[in-house]
Amino acid sequence: MIIAPTLWSIAGVLTRHLEAARSFEVTFWRSFFSALFVAGALVLQQGGVRSALKTVRAVGPLGVVSGLMWCAMFTSFMIALTKTTVANTLIVMSVSPLLTAFLAWLLLKTDIPRRTWLAIVAAFGGILWMFVRSINDVGGQHLIGMLIASAVPVAAAVNLIAIKRAGHGVDLIPAVFLGSVFAAILMLPLAWPLQASLHDLAILATLGFFQLGFPCMLMVRAARHLSAPEVSLLALLEVLLGPLWAWLGAGEVPAQETLIGGAVVMTALISNELAAMRGASLRRGTPA
Repeated sequence: MIIAPTLWSIAGVLTRHLEAARSFEVTFWRSFFSALFVAGALVLQQGGVRSALKTVRAVGPLGVVSGLMWCAMFTSFMIALTKTTVANTLIVMSVSPLLTAFLAWLLLKTDIPRRTWLAIVAAFGGILWMFVRSINDVGGQHLIGMLIASAVPVAAAVNLIAIKRAGHGVDLIPAVFLGSVFAAILMLPLAWPLQASLHDLAILATLGFFQLGFPCMLMVRAARHLSAPEVSLLALLEVLLGPLWAWLGAGEVPAQETLIGGAVVMTALISNELAAMRGASLRRGTPA
């Protein structure tokens, strides 16, 4: 689960190097290449196209719901960025752990440890501090963008609940494929006419394969062994690492607030996981 948001976080630095592709076209190609990657992985995993298609059809209603939620996340983020700033969008997205914890408690009857609630609140505060300087006044286009961005944490929370509800009996990796296909179909009319150069397509293929398809598959696997709030909390690493890669790969020097807020987020994540490991060790009767 740590690998997944680490790979998600490279989107910003890679898109800085695009020549012609913008906005909806980026989302289209990224979703298209993600669908290709996940489809290829399913064919290899299942030993053939027919078996892979059978696996996709077997996802059932929860799989379709998960696919629609992936689609909402893939598209809403980019659309929100056309209306407001990255900072405003990320602030809205950072409420995802709180929504996920609430839905897990309400629908799955999950007992959320106090340490996780504290980590969620601390992480949210750290992210708010990271972007406090660049947050714009909420109004006009920015308000529209933030309302669109609110679909991302809602979809992420519902998606995690669907994955946890499916349990080990249904493989929901095909839902990532469905979400990528839905997003590509939805974005194509908005992205037309396509303008990406071969240079752009190479970057967008990298995004589709290693920034979207592969890490989303990892998240589905990780969700089998972690609670929904823990998955959502660890996903905040994307918000923390994104500015770091932009600094190292695109020369965007982070502000002091970013460094301080990032330290708070990292401390919250590490503290929560260490407490979980200690609790597991104590339950097994071994030293922490």
